[in-house]
Amino acid sequence: MNLTSIVNKLYFQPRRRELDRYEHDGEAIQAEVLKYLIERAKDTEYGRNHLFSTIKSYEDYAQNVPVNTYEELKNDIDRMRHGELNILWPGQVKWYAKSSGTTNDKSKFIPVSNEGLQSVHYQGGKDVVALYLANNPDSRLFSGKSLILGGSHSPNYNLPNSLVGDLSAILIENINPLANLKRVPSKQVALLSDFEVKRDRIAQETLNADVTNISGVPSWMLSVLVRVMELSGKTHLEEVWPNLEVFFHGGIAFTPYREQYEQLITKSCMNYMETYNASEGFFGIQSDPDDQSMLLMLDYGVFYEFLPMDEFEREDPNIVPLGGVEIGKNYAMLISTACGLWRYEIGDTVQFTSKDPYKFIITGRTKYFINAFGEELIMDNAEKGLDAACKATGAQILDYTAAPIFMDANAKCRHQWLIEFAKEPCSLEEFTAILDSKLQEINSDYEAKRFHDVTLQRLEIIPARKNLFSDWLKSKGKLGGQHKVPRLSNSRKNIEEMLAMN
Repeated sequence: MNLTSIVNKLYFQPRRRELDRYEHDGEAIQAEVLKYLIERAKDTEYGRNHLFSTIKSYEDYAQNVPVNTYEELKNDIDRMRHGELNILWPGQVKWYAKSSGTTNDKSKFIPVSNEGLQSVHYQGGKDVVALYLANNPDSRLFSGKSLILGGSHSPNYNLPNSLVGDLSAILIENINPLANLKRVPSKQVALLSDFEVKRDRIAQETLNADVTNISGVPSWMLSVLVRVMELSGKTHLEEVWPNLEVFFHGGIAFTPYREQYEQLITKSCMNYMETYNASEGFFGIQSDPDDQSMLLMLDYGVFYEFLPMDEFEREDPNIVPLGGVEIGKNYAMLISTACGLWRYEIGDTVQFTSKDPYKFIITGRTKYFINAFGEELIMDNAEKGLDAACKATGAQILDYTAAPIFMDANAKCRHQWLIEFAKEPCSLEEFTAILDSKLQEINSDYEAKRFHDVTLQRLEIIPARKNLFSDWLKSKGKLGGQHKVPRLSNSRKNIEEMLAMN
């Protein structure tokens, strides 16, 4: 029996039996989580202000606690960052995950309590392995090393042992020392802030390692792997790491990158497993390799609510707990967590594909969509459209963004796409036509607005120069880590900045 089989039997198989509760007890599990969170936080300042001690049901909770964005919690979080105790969560919170900013701020700082670190973030990582081994009992995952991409961190207001930075850096900083024996690169390299230097150092350190699994954001991991190939002089990645068996990926959609990974890693037994982990928590894991939807993780320190996107702008939307969701409906997700986020609008939109157990797909962002003309184009539409155009033309995409042109010199309105191709289509005209046609096929609102070109003309694609998106992120101080390009926007601000650099 190999090391992986032993660890699986002793550690991961008992956890999988606990996960079996998800099949029929999802709502009961979530009720337990809500009860726990309220009890833990009832004596915090936020708990006292919102009468947590009187809450006996979900209905009480929804009545007492308002829906929050970062703006509503920002002042409390800043007080916590300065060392104040018992504000949003009991005791002192020492770690803060730096996330992309809001309208008024360059960055958000998401509190990461010790309980949240253990019961949400690290538990998510453990369950990824548990579910992977359930589907791959012959795995030799622990026979080699794990290549895990991380960001960087810095002191938080110079408070002792308090850090602010990418969530991945906080996880690496606090990880069990035993796990470091199985992880590459070294901690020193993993926490470097300059991604271009880090990329080269990671490639050098891992070139001769026995890497069995890789974890990270697809775009940044691809950049590292390309450098590994350059240094090795090999044609395919399995020539460098013959025992590589799985890529655990998350952060952005994998669809635009899949073909490039499959060309880089040609072994038929390579596995890909999607996760939904964010600065705010760990929420989903792909439990079935033949099903692209993810299992909603219900027994962590996270309580979920769902706001129908067709009511997103309403003053009094019909927000529902888990038991009230409908399959196929688009929801904005709200979370309450063991890190002190209460009915927090995370900004992601999801759609359920199953309720026994609860499984879902990520459909986009509440802010990343185009609805300039009533077309309601979401990221899920964009990914499917691009996938169809790539398959039909042989193109490969590295990055993209899109925004509306409200009216040009000829009084024409359209969507403008800026796309960096890894492999350009033979005919950009054909690619454009297929993308436009596919969007009409899967989005009836877009189709209606495109009817006879009356409201909306056919979309326009502008090829981006090499590294345009990386250069734009670098100009924003957001190269590497978990930073990502905003895909869709009603505003032209981002695309205009990129076009000026193109």
